[in-house]
Amino acid sequence: MAYAYIVGTIVFTVYGQLIIKWTMDKQGELPAGLMDKFLFLVQMIWNPWILSGFVAAFLAALSWMAAMTKFDISYAYPFMSLSFVLVFILSAIFFGEPISTQKMVGFGLIILGIIVMR
Repeated sequence: MAYAYIVGTIVFTVYGQLIIKWTMDKQGELPAGLMDKFLFLVQMIWNPWILSGFVAAFLAALSWMAAMTKFDISYAYPFMSLSFVLVFILSAIFFGEPISTQKMVGFGLIILGIIVMR
């Protein structure tokens, strides 16, 4: 059960990042003026999808708190880099974001780092 807390942290984090990106892509560019930008972002806070991203961030924090009762932070924290890996993969799938050689090398280094730290 202890690893479920780490997995929960990662899943909720990834969901929150992807859902906010998806929602903001649908809304388009930020307006030009400073006040217009502020009003745009404040209005977006009440979007149900954005709210679900905030709830996911809260649930990720709760999961992380639970994980900290079971693991040393030096052991658990490297697993958090899996969120970068998942966002990288899922952003390529869902948003068509490009996969470059540099990104693949970074991806490999993250995986290698997790293996070494474990």
